[in-house]
Amino acid sequence: VAAASNNLDSAVAALRSITTMTADFTQTDRQGQAISGVMTLKSPGKIRFQYQDGVPLLVVSNGKSLTLVDYEVNQVQRWPIRNSPLGALLDPKRDIAKFGKLIDTGRSDVLSVEVRDPNRPEFGVITLIFIKKASAPGGWQLTNWVALDSQNHRTTVRLRNHKYGMAVSDKRFTYRAPPRSTRPQ
Repeated sequence: VAAASNNLDSAVAALRSITTMTADFTQTDRQGQAISGVMTLKSPGKIRFQYQDGVPLLVVSNGKSLTLVDYEVNQVQRWPIRNSPLGALLDPKRDIAKFGKLIDTGRSDVLSVEVRDPNRPEFGVITLIFIKKASAPGGWQLTNWVALDSQNHRTTVRLRNHKYGMAVSDKRFTYRAPPRSTRPQ
């Protein structure tokens, strides 16, 4: 159990070691539909998923709340980071060691950490996958995650072309509000 705890600590340390990061991502939903874009991360708690051209969505966190902007229907949804499965990745106060458990991968160079709050099942589950990589912060590179929401909808996000430690303006974590709808509510 000491080794498992140590590996969980390694995963937590790797996440906490990232000051800034960009990576290309591919997001696949439960129907197998895939969309891609660029993810930008900045500690503490800031993230932006800039989707490919033609996808009228933006997901952005300013460190306090996660916002989904759907420009196609001019809708903005916002919720506290801690209420999102991504809270494990974003919320600097979230104790991953408390809510996370190591899933045995059978490989010493791959860590799989399942994070769920047993008292708040509505927050869903996120499983973070790390590959041992000396050049990554903390020696482990986050390569993908699988999020399962409270309705059991699965979303898989795969990362590639990781870059670390660059200057990232806080303006990257703001968004352009969609025009107000003139349709009756």
